[in-house]
Amino acid sequence: MKPGSLALLLTVALAAASPLLAADHHHHGHAAQESSPLQLNAGKKWATDEALRQGMNSINQAMAKAQPQIRQNSFSDDQYRELAATIGKNVGDIVENCKLEPKADAMLHLVIADLQAGAEMMAGKTQGARHEGADKVFKSLKAYGQYFQHPGWKVAKT
Repeated sequence: MKPGSLALLLTVALAAASPLLAADHHHHGHAAQESSPLQLNAGKKWATDEALRQGMNSINQAMAKAQPQIRQNSFSDDQYRELAATIGKNVGDIVENCKLEPKADAMLHLVIADLQAGAEMMAGKTQGARHEGADKVFKSLKAYGQYFQHPGWKVAKT
């Protein structure tokens, strides 16, 4: 990402998180996803680079591994915090190393903002149940696959 992109990323992340903080936790996840301004590139998925694909694969694999315990409500708070930290590390690597064209980068910021918001819920840093944060991350991973070219991309069943 371009050097000035970090400020934009933080702005987008805060804008995405603000409704989460103010909204009743029973409604925030669904409304944010339904009103998502993500869009295709003239009807086609956005190009990706190796750094983005690696980071997203790592997040997806971590979520897939945790998914059975999350669904069984047997994932501990400490496990949620560790998973959130893994997501945060990978998002940081993506932000630092990903080099997309500006319009694709702008679309990626929307996905990243949702990933971060979900991770913060899982870590217990924002209002909402930890499993709702995991659901938000899964929805973000699904949106990534719908809007970005990533050969072989499959999100764990949620």
